[in-house]
Amino acid sequence: MSTPAEPTPYRPQPAAPPQVIIQQQPPTAFGRYGRLLLVLLGICVMVIIGQNASYRKYFSPADGPQEKYHSLSKEATDKIAIIRVEGTILDPDGFVKKQIDRVRDDKDVKAVVLRVDSPGGTVTASDYLYHELKELVKDREIPMVVSMGSICASGGYYLAMAGGEQKTQEDVIFAEPSTWTGSIGVVIPHYDVSELLTSWKVKDDSVASHKYKLMGSPTRELSPEERAEERELLQTLVDQSFARFKAIVEAGRPKLKGNEAELKKATTGQIFTAEQAQELGLIDKIGFMEAAIERAAELAGKETDHIRCVEYDKPPTALTALLGADSQLLPQRSNFDLAGVLDLTAPRAYYLCTWLPAILSNSR
Repeated sequence: MSTPAEPTPYRPQPAAPPQVIIQQQPPTAFGRYGRLLLVLLGICVMVIIGQNASYRKYFSPADGPQEKYHSLSKEATDKIAIIRVEGTILDPDGFVKKQIDRVRDDKDVKAVVLRVDSPGGTVTASDYLYHELKELVKDREIPMVVSMGSICASGGYYLAMAGGEQKTQEDVIFAEPSTWTGSIGVVIPHYDVSELLTSWKVKDDSVASHKYKLMGSPTRELSPEERAEERELLQTLVDQSFARFKAIVEAGRPKLKGNEAELKKATTGQIFTAEQAQELGLIDKIGFMEAAIERAAELAGKETDHIRCVEYDKPPTALTALLGADSQLLPQRSNFDLAGVLDLTAPRAYYLCTWLPAILSNSR
């Protein structure tokens, strides 16, 4: 009898490896052109930054002179800047100086038109602004053309000489047909009211370290000898300031250089019409500001179609920005300036054309 076969032991079969299904994604546009898109994105960022820098050039600092379009091309980047001098020149650090500083910092300005409508002002303020204008032309190496308004006299004419002291001195000083100019001279306003005070029984009892300390006082009673002595001292101050004025005029006017006779005729303190001033050599051309602007563009080597002419306004205050400059809610500015009145209490020399004291400050 045969022995039954032993059963085969159960051996589990190894599990089959799981089936991996790989689904290939279709290529995306970014994956295919990613590098190109990154390059284009970088270029766009650079263009935006450049456009923003150019865009910012059309705007002014909030606390400085506000640039605005005047004439010629509206799209051009290069500029002709109009610097305005209007009213009596008393403040050397006023709005005129701020305009000069603005032009000095603007590298797009290729020429300057100095627009003067002023009877003059103090010797110190006139001389300082003249110096700043000369330095502007020298530092930036740009031409300056002068355009005279209704009056460009004394200290106003003194400033105009900054345009005359350039390498190119031909046709750089323009006056309008109705302009009055000249009044080249110096004056120290002085008034004697001592007799009036006497009639009111008022006496000047000032105490000073020396009699010359009160020189120019309108209330002191002086003997004829004292008055003559004081007048001689004041005349010396006037003569020295006048000598500088004449030297400035001679340096700025080619026709008057080395011509003592013609210089003497032009510096009598007389007011001249535009025609008389041109004949004397005090101006070059009779024409309006448009002619001066065209000449400035020519000296800058620019076509008028490819340069923009701009001018400057004073920065608005918070109140004017809120209500508007022409709002009836704003108080009207008075022309009377207490600082100008107080300025009369000190003997001061003026390059000024007037029959009254300088009690009006710069209107711009």
